Amino acid sequence: MNRFKAVKRASFVGIFGNIFLLLIKGTIGFLTHSQAMLADAFNSATDVLSSFMTYVGNQIASKEADEDHNLGHGKAEYIFSMLISITMFILGFVVLKNGIQSIFISSSYIFSKWLILVCLVTIGLKFFMFLYTNAIGKKYNNLLLKANSKDHRNDCVITLFNLLSAIFSFYHIHYVDSFVGIGISLWILYTGVKIFIESYDVLMDKTISQEIKNQVMDIIKCYEEIEQVKHFNATPVGYLYQISFTIYVDGNLSTFASHEIANSLEKEIDKEVEEIYLTIIHVNPVEKS
Repeated sequence: MNRFKAVKRASFVGIFGNIFLLLIKGTIGFLTHSQAMLADAFNSATDVLSSFMTYVGNQIASKEADEDHNLGHGKAEYIFSMLISITMFILGFVVLKNGIQSIFISSSYIFSKWLILVCLVTIGLKFFMFLYTNAIGKKYNNLLLKANSKDHRNDCVITLFNLLSAIFSFYHIHYVDSFVGIGISLWILYTGVKIFIESYDVLMDKTISQEIKNQVMDIIKCYEEIEQVKHFNATPVGYLYQISFTIYVDGNLSTFASHEIANSLEKEIDKEVEEIYLTIIHVNPVEKS
């Protein structure tokens, strides 16, 4: 349960931190008519939603398996990740449209020192949030937090460009503001696509990576009694995998002895390969002359 508690804390940090940034960016962006700052505010709005979805998805995923959900509720993380990506598509297109329109409309941009200050505060806070969520996401292999941490990291870069546009505007070069706004919208769309693909792969039961499979096969090779392995399958169960395969052993072995090999192998794989949630092995005999 430590995993879910840690993700819950990180979600609250994200929610309140991004609400604060949304308010100050939105206020300054509205007052100065800065397309870059307004786009950055929209980006913070997606971050608030992402953090909220992380919290809700984590609450559902933390539920134990029951009669209706024998493998638990882990895929909730990926369902909510997909919802986050769809929301990012919508907001990204809205910001892109506004940015393009601003190029052809006479600029009403008003420079303010608050633009610089908001950018600096955002970069500092977002960098802290990146370090925090990245550490927890890696420790517990949580897709939602990994997506959040990447978003926090990317926001530092986005706001850096926002800061650049504010500096240019001080010298009355206002077109940079529109292009930065467009750039931010394209980044929102790109990030949304990446999260969507990763979530889609898990929900469509994409198998384990070749690296993990090789790790499992290396363990199997240590058992001299196993002469062949067939029907290897892997199914994602939340952030982990359930694997199954058939091993072929000497048909002259007793039923007890052959199944003891399978039991020992199952325990070793579950212990040594952290991505594996459950190993199921079927035993078949090989006829000996």
